[in-house]
Formats: sequence, structure tokens, C-alpha cells
Amino acid sequence: MSIAFVTGGSGFVGRNLIAALRARGDGVRALARSDAAAAAVSRSGAEPVRGDLDDVESLRNGMQGAQVVYHAAALVQDWGPREDYLRANVAGTEHALAAARAAGVRRFVHVSTEAVLLGGEPLVNVDERRPRPARPVGLYPLTKGLAEERVVAASSPELATVVVRPRLIWGLGDTSLLPQFVEAVRTGKFMWIDGGRALTSTCHVSNLCEGMILAAEKGRGGEIYFLTDGSPIETREFVTRMLATQGVDPGSRSAPKWLAAAFAQVAEWTWAGLRLKGAPPLTRTVVRLFGEEVTVNDEKARRELGYRGTVSREAGLEEMAKVKATGASRAEANEAPAAAM
Repeated sequence: MSIAFVTGGSGFVGRNLIAALRARGDGVRALARSDAAAAAVSRSGAEPVRGDLDDVESLRNGMQGAQVVYHAAALVQDWGPREDYLRANVAGTEHALAAARAAGVRRFVHVSTEAVLLGGEPLVNVDERRPRPARPVGLYPLTKGLAEERVVAASSPELATVVVRPRLIWGLGDTSLLPQFVEAVRTGKFMWIDGGRALTSTCHVSNLCEGMILAAEKGRGGEIYFLTDGSPIETREFVTRMLATQGVDPGSRSAPKWLAAAFAQVAEWTWAGLRLKGAPPLTRTVVRLFGEEVTVNDEKARRELGYRGTVSREAGLEEMAKVKATGASRAEANEAPAAAM
């Protein structure tokens, strides 16, 4: 039986990855830094390994005997102290790599993001050949890019390292992006940028898990692979349909992109200059990721890995709506998980 070690196992991506690995018969261990995280990974079917990304010894011990490490843990926010991002996203990745080498792991799959390319120009049908910008927009894109750099450089005959880049992860059980959208609408803070008419790529969480597992099996060491649901969709159409599964209507309020960008810049200056607590009401990262086109090309993953992106948007949205309407579990709402459709 193959054994995998997962970081970020209690998160949205990690929980789904554990379930996908267990469904194919793999043994899974997952890093857990709290009792709540340990309980979450146990419910998903993994063996909890207590520790965190600062604890290289715990990482190494948990990875002993594993054939592959899936590194999904990260600080995924658009605002916060620089040292927090560097510690979680850069140093944490360095520690996971060091532990994998020490434990004799053969394959390492790192979950990154299209945001590492966020610089001067919009991301329009970009592929893996697009260079990372010298000055990324925001600390999340910056530190995820630095983490990618470490992962690619670490690839060797002893430890093959592979990077996957999903765009806009979504799906049933989302505890990250969807709750933020819902909260913004319910508190009257939601507003489209340029009417939400920009195109976007998306990646259902089950499709991400498919791509991660294929990357572990077939990915070339030191390579990067984009993962998507297929053809792009208008941001407004997708977000509206996703919120509708939760009984939420985002409305039609909108602001021009130039105004949103100016407001975000002033807000960031104000929060940073006055050392205000919490996050600004809008950041440049959010404006760039949701106010202009962000489309990526996953042909490389389809060609080299045999990636298919099995879950369609229609199937994923239908599953979310059905579970919300009935209060049923995924297993009760469907004869099989969305990943099998």
C-alpha cells in the first residue's frame, strides 16, 4: 500500500485530497497542529501527525516510509504581516522539503497558485512559460512565488518535486473563498468590479485532487502544471451561480476598475501607515484577481499527466445546491462523489 503525507490536511483542499487518496486505497498521514485539526484529518480518513511547519523533526518523523508528500498548507489571505507570510509560505515550504529529503521521500507535490504571476499585465490565457514578475502584487503572490522557486530548485534524482497551480478553487465544503463571498453579500460589502464581466478560469477541488495525484505519479521533476475546469467563464456568471447554491443573491452593484484600484491602493497605504488592525476593505490583490481577466491554459497537464478535469462546473454546482437544499451529506446527495461523475 502506498503511503502519502499531507500538510494542510484539515483545510478545504487537504480534506478532499485525503478522501481521494483513501478512496483509491492509499494510506495517508496528515500534519495537525491542534486538536481540532487532528479531529478533522481523522474524520477524513488520515492518521494525524501532531506538529506544524516550524517543526522539522515532527515533519520528518511523519514522512518516514511515505512515498509522496503533498504540501497544501499555506497562509491564504490577501492582507497580513509580512513575517507571517514568510514564515508560513516560504520557511514552511523549506522545512517540508528538508524533512522530505531527510525521510527519503521520492515525490513532492506543491500546491501553488496563478497569483504568483500577478504583476503588471492581466493574465490572459497564460501558460507555464509566463515568467513570474519582478514585483508581484501583494504578499500572498510574492511568498507563494518564492515557495515555488524553492520547490523547483529542490528537484533532484532522489526527490522529484512538482508544482501544481489551480485557479479559483471551489466546491462542496469550501471553507475559504465561498464563505468570504457570502459574508460580503450579507453585510452589504459586496460589489462587482467593472460589472464582473472579466473572464476567469476555475478549478473544482476534485479536479485539483485529480491533478495532484497525477502530478505525483507522472509529473516531471522541477516542472509546473496549471489545473482548471476547462474553458473560462465570466466571473459574474460563475460567482452568481455559486452563491445561488447557498441561496444568496450578490445583486448588481458595481464600481469601475480604475476606482476600485485607486481605493485599494489608498486603503493599503492607510492600513500600513497607521498600523491599523484587521485588513483593508479592499486590496490590490483582490482587484487584480477578481476585477480583470485571469485565465490560464492547462494543456501541459492534459498532455503530460493525462489530466482530464473530471468534474464539470454544472455537476459541481448541482452538487452544492442539492446538499444545501436537503442538508444531506455528499454521499446522500449523490450515488458517488462529484469526482466520479
